[in-house]
Amino acid sequence: MSIERGEIYFVNLNRVQGREQAGTRPVLVLSIDAINQLPLVVTVVVGTKGTNIRRDYPTNTSVSPNESGLLIETVFLCFQIRSLDPNRFPVEPSGKISNSKMVEVETAVRYCLGL
Repeated sequence: MSIERGEIYFVNLNRVQGREQAGTRPVLVLSIDAINQLPLVVTVVVGTKGTNIRRDYPTNTSVSPNESGLLIETVFLCFQIRSLDPNRFPVEPSGKISNSKMVEVETAVRYCLGL
């Protein structure tokens, strides 16, 4: 299985604590492909339904169905960065974002991390 940067997968994030996103969620692959090919972990940002977010925050990136291949608007919470074992991922991605949309995600991640 090949997991690539910019792909979106629905992954079960349980077992969680506190304010971590729980359940099966869309995740956007953030780590570079050179890392994704190694037997390590895959770094992602977690998504939620666009209707769950009432305001536009610099920590989030909204992605329309046309931009993602998903059925609904999805907001990637760029402050919810997780590293996941590749075994959590299904065989096929559910969607993928463009390079220009990935730049928006990178900007939000840098903002969240103070980079």
